[in-house]
Amino acid sequence: MQHYCGRFWVLIPSRLFTKTAANDIRIIQPSPQHYPAFDGIGWTWAEHSFGGDSLVFFLIILARYFLAAGGCWYLVRVCRSRVKSASSELQNRRIRDGIHHDIRLSVLSAAVFAMAAAAMLWLQAHGMTRLYAGVEPNNRWYLGVSYLTVLILQDTAFYFAHRLFHHPVLYALFHRGHHRSRRPTPWTSFAFDPPEALVQSLFLVAVVMVIPLHLITLLAVLSTMTVWAIVNHVDLDYLPRRFPHHWLGRWVIGPAHHALHHHRSSVHFGLYFTFWDQVCSTHDADYSTDLNASAAPI
Repeated sequence: MQHYCGRFWVLIPSRLFTKTAANDIRIIQPSPQHYPAFDGIGWTWAEHSFGGDSLVFFLIILARYFLAAGGCWYLVRVCRSRVKSASSELQNRRIRDGIHHDIRLSVLSAAVFAMAAAAMLWLQAHGMTRLYAGVEPNNRWYLGVSYLTVLILQDTAFYFAHRLFHHPVLYALFHRGHHRSRRPTPWTSFAFDPPEALVQSLFLVAVVMVIPLHLITLLAVLSTMTVWAIVNHVDLDYLPRRFPHHWLGRWVIGPAHHALHHHRSSVHFGLYFTFWDQVCSTHDADYSTDLNASAAPI
C-alpha cells in the first residue's frame, strides 16, 4: 500500500492508494508517461521532493560510511592492539587529527553524493534513465556484463580525472583534502573535496542515463566502490604480512598499491585495475621495493 503525505508520494507497489473525504479507499492508476515504472517489480515513482530525497539519501550514505569505515577501523586498530601500542604518541596524534579532518570532509562528500542520488530519482521519474528491474531468464548474463562494463568505465574515468586533479592548477581545489593524511585510514576512503565528489557522482548519473542497468547491478557497483575504497585505505602496518600485496599490485589496485600513491603522488592513479597505470607509465617500477619502504614511520 502507498500513503500520501503532503505533496510527496513514496515508493510503493504498482498502485496508489488514497482516501477520499469520506475516508473511502480509492485506487489511483498512475499515468505511465508521467510516472515511469520499474515494471519488473511493479513499483512506481510519483511526485518527488528533491530536498526530501537528498536528505534521506544523505542520512543513508552517512550511516553507511560510519558503519563501514568505522567497523573496518575498529578491526584494524582495536583488534590489532600490538600495532597500536608500538606507535608513538606523535604518530597517534597525527592519526587522530587526520581522522577528524577526513570525517568532516566525508560529511561534505556525503551531501554531494546524496544530491546526485536524488537527481537520479528525478531523472528516473521523468523517463530519462535506463534503469530497470525486470530480468528475463535468457538475459541474466547481461547483469554480469553490465557490472564489469561499468567498473571498467569507472576505472578509466577515475584514472584520468585523478591524474588531472594532481595538476598544480587543480590540486588545491579538487584533491588536496584527500591527501592531507599521508598515512590514510578507512576514514579517508570518502574524504573528497566537494568539487571532486561532484565529478565522481556525475559519472554515475551519466552512466544510468546511457547504459541499461538493472537496479541490482547499480547497487553492486556502489557496494564495490565502497568496499574497494575502504580496503585500499587500510594502512599497511595494520594488514597481515601474508596479505597478497605483490600479487594484487600486478593486476588490481590493493592497499599496498594505493598506499604508495599517498606517499608518492606521481604514481598509481587507478581505482580498480592497474591497466592504465601500466599503459601510461605511472605504475611504480620499484613497486616491491617501495612497498616495504612505504610502511616506515612518518
